[in-house]
Amino acid sequence: MSRFFATGGSDSESDTDSEKEQIVSRPAPAAFTFSDEEEEVKRVVRSMKEKRYEDLTNIIKNIRNYRKIKDMSNILQNFEDLTRAHQKALPVISKEENGVTPRFYVRALAELEDFINEVWEDREGRRNLSKNNSKAFGPLRQKFRKYVKDFEADLAKFRESPDDEDEPEEEKVEEESESSEDERKAPKAVSFKKEEKKAPKEADDSDDSSFWGSDSESDSDSSEEETQYVNIRERFLKKTTEKEDKDDEEKKKKRKEKEVKPRKQHEGSDDEGGWETVTKGSSTTAEKPKMFAKDAEIDVPLVLNKLNEIMASRGKKRTDRRQQIDLLFELKQIAQLHNLGDAIACKIRFNIVSAVFDYNPKVNEPMKLEYWSKLLDVMNDLVTLLLSSEDITLSESINEEQEEYEKAPFKLRGCVLTAVERLDDEFTKLLKECDPHSNEYVDRLKDEIRVTTVIEQVLQYIERVGGETEICRVYLRKIDHLYYKFDPNVLKKKNKEIDENTVTSVNVMEKLCRYIYAKDQTDRLRTRAILSHIYHHALHDNWFQARDLLLMSHLQENIQHSDPPTQILYNRMMANLGLCAFRQGSVKDAHQCLVDLMMTGKPKELLAQGLLPQRQHERSPEQEKVEKQRQMPFHMHINLELLECVYLVSAMLLEIPYMAAHEFDARRRMISKTFYQQLRSSERQSLVGPPESMREHVVAAAKAMRCGNWSACATFIVNKKMNTKVWDLFYEADRVRDMLTKFIKEESLRTYLFTYSNVYSSISMPSLADMFDLALPKVHSVISKMIINEELMASLDDPTDTVVMHRSEPSRLQALSMQLVDKVTNLVDANERIFEVKQGTNFYQRGNQNKNFNFNKQQQRGNYRNQNQGGYNRRNQNNHQQDRGDWNNAGGHRNRNNRNRNQNNQYNNHQEEE
Repeated sequence: MSRFFATGGSDSESDTDSEKEQIVSRPAPAAFTFSDEEEEVKRVVRSMKEKRYEDLTNIIKNIRNYRKIKDMSNILQNFEDLTRAHQKALPVISKEENGVTPRFYVRALAELEDFINEVWEDREGRRNLSKNNSKAFGPLRQKFRKYVKDFEADLAKFRESPDDEDEPEEEKVEEESESSEDERKAPKAVSFKKEEKKAPKEADDSDDSSFWGSDSESDSDSSEEETQYVNIRERFLKKTTEKEDKDDEEKKKKRKEKEVKPRKQHEGSDDEGGWETVTKGSSTTAEKPKMFAKDAEIDVPLVLNKLNEIMASRGKKRTDRRQQIDLLFELKQIAQLHNLGDAIACKIRFNIVSAVFDYNPKVNEPMKLEYWSKLLDVMNDLVTLLLSSEDITLSESINEEQEEYEKAPFKLRGCVLTAVERLDDEFTKLLKECDPHSNEYVDRLKDEIRVTTVIEQVLQYIERVGGETEICRVYLRKIDHLYYKFDPNVLKKKNKEIDENTVTSVNVMEKLCRYIYAKDQTDRLRTRAILSHIYHHALHDNWFQARDLLLMSHLQENIQHSDPPTQILYNRMMANLGLCAFRQGSVKDAHQCLVDLMMTGKPKELLAQGLLPQRQHERSPEQEKVEKQRQMPFHMHINLELLECVYLVSAMLLEIPYMAAHEFDARRRMISKTFYQQLRSSERQSLVGPPESMREHVVAAAKAMRCGNWSACATFIVNKKMNTKVWDLFYEADRVRDMLTKFIKEESLRTYLFTYSNVYSSISMPSLADMFDLALPKVHSVISKMIINEELMASLDDPTDTVVMHRSEPSRLQALSMQLVDKVTNLVDANERIFEVKQGTNFYQRGNQNKNFNFNKQQQRGNYRNQNQGGYNRRNQNNHQQDRGDWNNAGGHRNRNNRNRNQNNQYNNHQEEE
């Protein structure tokens, strides 16, 4: 106890003396002689290439580590450091590598590019990033895309052979850095081994010293033993150390080979080992399950059992969908190698289609492009198998117990029509997700050929085995891909430029729609077929067929009760029908078709071509998602500027002559409210410059037409800018421009006659023809129509070709007086109506019931008067007497006042005489 706890004693004194001796002898390790290896490590001199390359590799390591945890801010910072380090290393690269970019640097850029693209495509993953990471990802992507342009050739060469290791500078640098690190750590390793060898000999002392002994003893002893051990090893074990060095080098090479293999095999590899990408729902230790045993006999029941086993995990929470699809593809290859028959091949392919559809659980988002291409291939193979083998029956009415795979006729459970409809919907989602002005949209649009090919094949199969309802559904899918496409052969066939027996898209639409009209049992398919048919007719200038089909169908009466996609199709049809009417010269019909669409001010939303920003709390996020799902792909859009221009020009040709004819009419109605608002807003401006936008051109043309200046009006409507924006978008644009100029001349003539008819007593028709550049018969026709319709009070004098005005129009004073009379009449009617409402009767009720009610009311009022007549007379008599008495009193007062006045006058006269 005294050894540990006593304050004094011999033991404690001896201990303290020994400790003093040890403390005094502690500076001895300063004379420690390092081995040759350690001196070489301290004296090592690295070249400039090693220094620069080591800086690059360290930064690349950091980027890879941050990439695994998606730390975008640190990736951005390290990427900037990497570019600066590469800039510093450029002299070395140009000297040592002859200006060729090191392969490890190109590999790092390729990995970073793949990572950035993957994050950019994963929209859901980007939403889950933190605020700092999401804010740093945009600058990272922009800087990387700008920086990587200088390395496009190197990246293309690397991607052609990514596993090529002709220039493994990165690994050499890593080996050198690791060897230098090992050499630096060599003394520690030697001391660690020495302590292990020393431990059994001094077990007792080490126990005491480990718990209670001083640190100075262990330090001094270990330092002396290390120096002794190293010197002995140098003197007597020189050969053994060389062998050990060789063994160490071989171990390092083997370890390097083991580390390089996983880096080639796994994605997102790191230089320190193989890192395997872990997908959502899969564990890191989970291995790919084996399909069959090596000695298993592959037959139909075994493959079916394996197929059911794979599909049993469908829809479960922790199912790896990617692995499930890979297993199904592997099973398809196994069945194909062993020739198990078309039935089992169709079953596996149908399950692959279902698994690919299940891969993306979100309804709003499209599937990934890699699975989209796989889906197209599998669907094509599936439909080809169904068409080639007539013994296979695929139907939803077949139960799993009734399925037959080994003997013909084969029976399978499934519906290929549902799969094709889902495929078509996914194609539409992919188009909506792409940027319409990018090359990606064009690439996706090329897939429409494959989609329509699959629909054609399914159509052949359904026509062979399906019923009328299924055929109508496939026909409608084909119509959806056909109705909005313009076929120039239709117009060529009209002009007899090609053979009349040529089958055009109009003939195909006629066949498909007529079948749906006759066989469809649901109103929705028939309605959509009619709308698509009208749209297609209008697209090819079949104005009368499209108009008659619309009027006979009576769709405009109950279209508001249809589902939103059908209403959108109706709006698209009406817009295209209005454009067709305009091209055919039916300006009034074009205005009637477009007025309901343009009056709302929201044609973009009504045509499902985009969402307009609204005020807060007017559209919920759920509603916005639903409306985005209804949007049309960009290649099916109708040009809104073209639509608005046609509407405004049609309104101008109708409104300006009407305004001139009813200038002094107080009850003048507006034909087009939108056009009227444009005119009013232009008139409010104090300074109006030259027109720039499409609307300003139409307003300027309307002002010129109001004055009868047809040439200025035509110049504002048909010019280079308007041709580029609007008129060149029409098929046969020159014909449309000529038609438009002709209408402008005619309506300007009518406007001129309406405006200045009270100025002329007679006017010559040849002078009008010269003024408006029209043929004389055309002028005669226009004026005759105006006289017949009682729009112009005049008569024609054929011998002299003059128009004689009858001057029946009122003067300006008379017109203003008539306006005042109309306004006063309206005011009186309004006051009487308000009075009748307050009295409880209706001013406009003129029925017998109201007459009887008024008569009875008058009769009751008369009886009431008769009953109260006596009292009324007595009251009147008393009142008269009272009034008579008051009058007498008043007369007395009047006489008294007269007497006083006479006395005053007499007194005044007397005073004057005096």
